[in-house]
Amino acid sequence: MANHKSAIKRARQNEKKRLQNKSSKTRIKNIVKVVRQTVSEKSNETALAELNIAKSIIDNAAKKGVIHRKTASRKISRLSRLVNTMST
Repeated sequence: MANHKSAIKRARQNEKKRLQNKSSKTRIKNIVKVVRQTVSEKSNETALAELNIAKSIIDNAAKKGVIHRKTASRKISRLSRLVNTMST
């Protein structure tokens, strides 16, 4: 455990941020799962709506630095490709 006052504060901040990041990553995983599930159910309009929500959540996480911007781009690209193959 940290001994200095500043190190104790930094440990507190790190723990708080870790929990926020964990929440955000879980949210990403869940929305990706929802998009994949709607695609497998062959509901086109719902899949497009869920894809837009997923894009927003993933972009927001990348903007906050939870995930790398290229990781976010890759996830969005793969989901978009999946939804587009369903619609054609």
